[in-house]
Amino acid sequence: MPLEANRELFITCAVTGAGGSQDKSPHVPKSPKEIADSAIDAAKAGAAIVHCHVREPETGIPSRKVEYYREVTERIRDSDVDVVLNLTAGMGGDILFGSAEEPLPFRPSTDMVGATERTAHLAACLPEICTLDCGTMNFAEADYVMTNTPGMLRAMATIMTNLGLQIEIEAFDTGHLWLAKQLVKEGVIKDPVMVQLCMGVPWGAPDDLNTLMAMVNNIPENWTYSAFGLGRNEMPYAAAAMLIGGNVRVGLEDNLYLEKGVFATNAELVERSASIVTNMGARILSPAEVRERLNLTKRAPAAA
Repeated sequence: MPLEANRELFITCAVTGAGGSQDKSPHVPKSPKEIADSAIDAAKAGAAIVHCHVREPETGIPSRKVEYYREVTERIRDSDVDVVLNLTAGMGGDILFGSAEEPLPFRPSTDMVGATERTAHLAACLPEICTLDCGTMNFAEADYVMTNTPGMLRAMATIMTNLGLQIEIEAFDTGHLWLAKQLVKEGVIKDPVMVQLCMGVPWGAPDDLNTLMAMVNNIPENWTYSAFGLGRNEMPYAAAAMLIGGNVRVGLEDNLYLEKGVFATNAELVERSASIVTNMGARILSPAEVRERLNLTKRAPAAA
């Protein structure tokens, strides 16, 4: 596709993620209050969208508890700061195998549940956007597989669509985009689609620019996409995303540092990325403008 720099873009802040980062930085939010407060601060700094996971408040271990998502949602929506809410649906598809010689039984930390349970928090919270990890992938850990079969994805996407949510495809490789286009063709996902290009996550698409362009060239022209790179490449990818016509994602899910040896907050990462793209000539869209552009509807959580 022909490329043109995106002069009017939005910033997504991925607030806390599901990785084992809870003890690596003092700024990684753990409790629902901390996650909501960090999301609100990111919105004040210029993020139009906040992408949220939840964690166990005491340990920071990633969680799927609906009550945590509900608290995060209500705290954000009860605040005086407007922001588009994007909740993950990536949890509940984790398989951890045994050793190479004895892969079975799965390790106790395996978390595999059905489509309804994986989306229960979406039905309870009714965010404007939810993510769908559109494929199965080996992660950096030796025996961990992120598992999303085509059947599971069809079931989850159907639930999301029936809830009236905007699906954001999380694409970790080109095959994930191929499957996303097939789901659109089948009518399981509504067109146009949001896509998040996840670059540099071992062992998905590496974060070199040639691979990024291969990903972009597999996206239909009427879809909306963002891109991010991990760690030290987070800010270079903010610039690259704008230059290739996309939108920007930053946040502590993807990178813990503002610069070498300096821990960042979510707000600081948003501010830094906003400074980069505005100095390159872009205008940052507000939450209201994003809702209009993506045809989103802000709703209250369902009654408990």
